[in-house]
Amino acid sequence: MNSKWVIWFLISSLWLSCGDKSMSNGPNIDPDDLTHIEYNPSDFNLNIPDNFPQMDIPPDNPNTVEGVDLGRLLFYDPILSVDSTLSCSFCHLPVGNFTDNLALSLGVSGNSTIRSSMTLLNIGFVNSGLFWDGRSDILEHQALLPVEDPVELEADWIEIEQKLRNNNTYPSLFRKAFGIENILEIDRELASKAIAQFERTLISSGNSKYDQVIRGDAVFTDQELQGHDIFFDIDEDINRHAECGHCHNAPLFTTNEYFNNGIQTPVGDNTFKDNGLGEISGNLFDNGMMRTPTLRNIFHSAPYMHDGRFETLDEVIDHYITGGHPTDNLAPVLRPLTMSDEDRAALIAFIRTLEDLDFINNPDHQNPF
Repeated sequence: MNSKWVIWFLISSLWLSCGDKSMSNGPNIDPDDLTHIEYNPSDFNLNIPDNFPQMDIPPDNPNTVEGVDLGRLLFYDPILSVDSTLSCSFCHLPVGNFTDNLALSLGVSGNSTIRSSMTLLNIGFVNSGLFWDGRSDILEHQALLPVEDPVELEADWIEIEQKLRNNNTYPSLFRKAFGIENILEIDRELASKAIAQFERTLISSGNSKYDQVIRGDAVFTDQELQGHDIFFDIDEDINRHAECGHCHNAPLFTTNEYFNNGIQTPVGDNTFKDNGLGEISGNLFDNGMMRTPTLRNIFHSAPYMHDGRFETLDEVIDHYITGGHPTDNLAPVLRPLTMSDEDRAALIAFIRTLEDLDFINNPDHQNPF
């Protein structure tokens, strides 16, 4: 046989044997298979202060150590943005009580959103709708929206899912958190579940002075006690009531309800520049209503209101002393108030007892990268 035909025969045989997996001596391994990674999640016990309500957690997304760890990584990872430059934490930083301390938040392209970022402190206790306007019912849904928002992270979830699948770290973490068997099972629903699990851990430490007083471990100063009585309308002198406790009730210091607090001047028939809840519900009476934020750690969340119009708490108090702009659906507790400089100082002193540095500095809440 001609030597060149012998060489051709040998090469062809080798090519055929390499191309046919059934003729290979090695196993047929699926590179997307994750079942070799152990799946044994551990329960994550939320540290909820004794004077707090219980948290409602969806039965299909219980908190686990593995799920919380994954959610924390995703929360701080810019991989969720279109160009991998911004993360969820860009608008929700621990130092700002999980806000960005901007009047209006900024997105990937540097454009401003229409509202200020809300604090995520105690976000797991919110059961009346999320965002300022209540457009999401649960955290698992809320976590999906900023990714595809054209002003925020500006991404496409289909592309984000592919980035997560191609990542060297995330497939094994999704396996450990949710028991998926194949990389292709990584999707937006699981990502949002993990982020929601992490967000539900963002709970007050229970170590603010207010909480210590409630436990009997500390006492208010005379000024703080005076502010407490003004805040909760305990003093019999009606001119010293501040009406704060109606919308910012203990222990969360929010009722999570929606109110028109009179900061917007109507631009039409009960319509406003930002209709808030009314934009979502379609109910004209809901126009201008926004979800009430918590006052816990409020000094770290400035500026204030949905559009960040007030830089200081003194400006907020000035607004409420006026009673707000009259509208058809103005919160009924709003009325012009009489408050002396002493009363104002006492009120602010009491609100300062809600400061919780242990929450802000909690190492479990910080950027893991």
